[in-house]
Amino acid sequence: MNIVEKIDDSVKVRHVLVSVSDKAGLEEFTDELVRIDPEIKLFSTGGTYQRVKEALGSKADGRLVQVSEYTGQPETQGGLVKTLDFKIYLGLLTETYNQAHQEDLKRTAAVPIDMVVVNLYPFQQTVEKHGVMVEEARANIDIGGPCMIRAAAKNFIRVASVVDPSDYKTVIAELQENNGHTSLSLRFSLAQKAFEHTARYDRAIADYLSKKGIDEVRRCYRI
Repeated sequence: MNIVEKIDDSVKVRHVLVSVSDKAGLEEFTDELVRIDPEIKLFSTGGTYQRVKEALGSKADGRLVQVSEYTGQPETQGGLVKTLDFKIYLGLLTETYNQAHQEDLKRTAAVPIDMVVVNLYPFQQTVEKHGVMVEEARANIDIGGPCMIRAAAKNFIRVASVVDPSDYKTVIAELQENNGHTSLSLRFSLAQKAFEHTARYDRAIADYLSKKGIDEVRRCYRI
């Protein structure tokens, strides 16, 4: 097991991964990120990419990058696989003072990702609708989102995991006050919230599936 002994309290946010279902406040948040640091890079996917591109306008040039362009792997049909890529998770999990990690970044032409802005497919809202079938619920089980959140939250020693749009103002205020840096205190508090977020999400899925019988499942498919 790799045990970390040295970290930085203050981490410069240079690379941000943004992929959200709840887009409330997204335009203002990303615009402020670019305003604080014009050199920042934003990596994004699908509808989030389009929303950010429209919000930033000409400021998106050179700053906003599609995840598929970064990884070299196009999104699969329906967005089934977008962010589950070695370069993404290497960027999320690398430790600043681990030389082997730094060599892996160079070997793969990857960059350390300093902030993840992710919230999840609306599973709970989906299953609360009248007449929802198991297949529709299954399709709304997010895989990449929880993986990114957990990776970022695990590596709170370097990465900020932002899962709640209500935290955008807090994050922006700290970046403004600290010249584009996050503190260990902020990253740790965001990690606590992130793990609670994914725990509630998994609990909702488990509770829903536990109430379904195999006959209800079979009715969704031609077998």
